[in-house]
Amino acid sequence: MSTEPPETAEDAEEPGTPAEDAQVSEAAQVSEAEAELAAQRVERERIERRKAEREGPIEAGGKLSGAAADLLAAVRAVESGEKPATTVFEEAGPAPRRPAPEPVRRAPEAVPGPVVPAAGAVEDVRGVLVQGGAPEGLAVQAAGVFGDEGADVLRADPWQLLRVPGVRPEQADGFARALLGAGAGPDDERRGRAVTVWLLEQAALAGHTVLEMAALVAALGRQGVPEPEEAVQNAIAEGDVLVFQDAVGEAGEDEERPVRVLVGLERYALAEESLADGLARLVNSVTGRDGADEGWERAAASAEGSAGELIRAVAGHGLVLHTGGEASLAEPAALVSAARGLGLRVWAAAHGPVGRARFAGLAEGAGVATVAGLLSGAEGPGRDADGALDVDLLVVLDAPQLDVETAALVAESLPDGARLVLAGDPGVLWSVGPGRVFADLLAARVCPQIASRRPDPGPLGELVSGIGVGELNQVAAPGKEVVIVPVRDAGEAVHRTVQLVADSVPRAIGVPAEETQVITPGHGGAVGTRVLNAALKERLNPGPGRFGGFDPGDRVAHSPAPGRTLPGRVVRADGEGLHLECGGEEIVVPRERVESSVRHGWALTAHQAVGCRWPAVVAVLPGDAVQALSRPWVYTAFSRADRHLSVVHGVEQALPRAVAEVTAKPRTTRLPVLLAPQVPVAEG
Repeated sequence: MSTEPPETAEDAEEPGTPAEDAQVSEAAQVSEAEAELAAQRVERERIERRKAEREGPIEAGGKLSGAAADLLAAVRAVESGEKPATTVFEEAGPAPRRPAPEPVRRAPEAVPGPVVPAAGAVEDVRGVLVQGGAPEGLAVQAAGVFGDEGADVLRADPWQLLRVPGVRPEQADGFARALLGAGAGPDDERRGRAVTVWLLEQAALAGHTVLEMAALVAALGRQGVPEPEEAVQNAIAEGDVLVFQDAVGEAGEDEERPVRVLVGLERYALAEESLADGLARLVNSVTGRDGADEGWERAAASAEGSAGELIRAVAGHGLVLHTGGEASLAEPAALVSAARGLGLRVWAAAHGPVGRARFAGLAEGAGVATVAGLLSGAEGPGRDADGALDVDLLVVLDAPQLDVETAALVAESLPDGARLVLAGDPGVLWSVGPGRVFADLLAARVCPQIASRRPDPGPLGELVSGIGVGELNQVAAPGKEVVIVPVRDAGEAVHRTVQLVADSVPRAIGVPAEETQVITPGHGGAVGTRVLNAALKERLNPGPGRFGGFDPGDRVAHSPAPGRTLPGRVVRADGEGLHLECGGEEIVVPRERVESSVRHGWALTAHQAVGCRWPAVVAVLPGDAVQALSRPWVYTAFSRADRHLSVVHGVEQALPRAVAEVTAKPRTTRLPVLLAPQVPVAEG
């Protein structure tokens, strides 16, 4: 049996992009992402709980029938204590559904180090893997997932191998047959539960926080689970997944309000509930008036246009949304300056270091961090005794990039009475992680929304504005701000891209190669990032690649955690690892982490490029990229350019069709429903 590494959330979001081709190393340690999650757990434990108890679930269900109605009745009976799980689900003796812990806010101290499995545990797991025909290279990763009892867990339930990232159901089936023999059938209850959890993990990679029951049941059927409804019931009874009932629409006469039944993993479902509680706390809090009403009004009156509207909205509300393109950043900058002038503790946070530097240039003297640095405590104002951030106002930029877990941590970290502004461009790609927080909040209309009237200037601004409303307009570009380069095939696309970066753009536009960014739809394929980066390295920085394929001077993309990409360059390599310069900071990537977290970065995907801008961008649209194109992808790629955009165009009419017709892929979330009973709909 061979395994593939897990698809990144970015690959799941952008169709047609293959999973990464990396082998699991024997020396693999717990990733920075896992360490960050561990730190978050410790931080959450230290925060005093501030949110009120949520009201009970919606009593509905009259519109359900068949398996969904039976499941809903069973869940209610188990949770109310009327019947034990064994009676309702007709099982021999499953464990009762475990109570879900209530998430609380976090504090930054006491970050634990990576938990490395004991050598004996790794060897025990390796033995079971070999017995089942699985790659030995999974031993360290599997031991990290299951702990010291990993070997016993896998022997008792071989399908638990699906919890190891990158393993697919057919591979776990082969492993189970090798261990269990004829007893490993598709109707095994253990298989149904494990595949249910695996499908919800795959849904999270595609951006969903939950799945509708019908969609989950259908997906289980496609995976060969003979009784999919029963498999979901078993997973609920064992506490592997959570079930929810959300009201939709309005009730008719003498009828109950219809509901939809949703199933989700505890991690994302509770993060979404925690986010709703945190946002409701901000919306409903009394912002204190600060004794500075006149100061707010003077600041608003002196600001221009929608900047004044933003200042007035923030003066009287705990949560405000601000939308606009790159030029609109001047308005949050004006807000930050006004609030600082009133003596408030103010910080801003951007998605990455490039965005942080750009905003710091607009809001001179203001505190600006990255979102990850703010939450980890590496950047920002620090925390008070209760674990809350020492701020009166927090402005989060690039808000569409907030996944549900990160957004929950932001909301939980704010003290009572603080103000939160979420600012961003709603036209760009959504977050790599699950959820569509900014879009859900815009749709829910639970707080003031200030739309900037400050358009991005010039031909590029005109082009991107049209794309945002579904129109691919031909714009006048007297200064060669926009250039279309038609190509016939993949080979020509690669050749012309290298030519543009290395020669044409520097010569005709005056932007050097190191300030020109290539953006392409995916990592794989004949014109993906791998092929383009290899060609660009050969032309711009050839070398032996003695350190994992990298040489000093290489442009790279470092991914310390899923959904976070730091563009940078290689400074040097030594015994410590690969030394990178990313956003003005030096980062050392240990040798064993280089292969999994560093790529060459002359060419990026649009998701990797979000939150950054470059003087020149070469957007590559090869013929095999048609399925990956959408309006948000085109909008994101084209809007990364400050001065010049070259479009290597090989998709013909698929480009205007994608802009006009292919909107963002739907994501199933609960945030608007969770906010509805807690927050009144804002007027206007």
